[in-house]
Amino acid sequence: TSITELNPSFSTTGHNHPGQEEVYIFKSGEGEMQINEKRFKVKEGDIIFVEDGDFHRVHNTSTRVLEFICVFDGVRSH
Repeated sequence: TSITELNPSFSTTGHNHPGQEEVYIFKSGEGEMQINEKRFKVKEGDIIFVEDGDFHRVHNTSTRVLEFICVFDGVRSH
């Protein structure tokens, strides 16, 4: 599990995890989530499932901090 506070106008580094699924839980703020080529709006209370190996990235398109929790099984290198 990890917690991220993403500042306005910033994005996470896009990445994927072969062999590992992930769940994003958005705690506050709003922005956009990218999974592979699809990009869509996210906000407080949204829960997003990322399939095994899918490329994913979070973009804070608002003027407030976007906070989210990532839940995954295993160890991460980022």
